[in-house]
Amino acid sequence: NERIRTYNFSQNRVTDHRIDLTLYNLPTFIEGEIEDVVSALLANDLKERLSALE
Repeated sequence: NERIRTYNFSQNRVTDHRIDLTLYNLPTFIEGEIEDVVSALLANDLKERLSALE
């Protein structure tokens, strides 16, 4: 069982362990503003796909 995402309310932090991304805006993330995480996930996916072509 891999951790995907950790929410730390006392530190106002959300961490996505798949791409080692940590953001300090937990309330806005919980409210649905997830663009930063989605963008980072898409960039990581593109990077992995390009690496697979080499």
